[in-house]
Amino acid sequence: MENLKEFLPFLIPLVVVELGLLVYTIVHILKHNNYKRGNRILWLIITIVGMNFIGPILYFVLGKEED
Repeated sequence: MENLKEFLPFLIPLVVVELGLLVYTIVHILKHNNYKRGNRILWLIITIVGMNFIGPILYFVLGKEED
């Protein structure tokens, strides 16, 4: 338990950034209709299941249509 307290100053900002990226990605997916690959349901599943940075990053690299 004491080891966790040592890492809290590093974990809290990481969790905040991760959740912020997740929320931003989900909002972007819900607002846009066109994707390079896949559809809205696919990208929502990938983003939510791959929540640890990987899902949102995959969406912005592979799925987001250029505006």
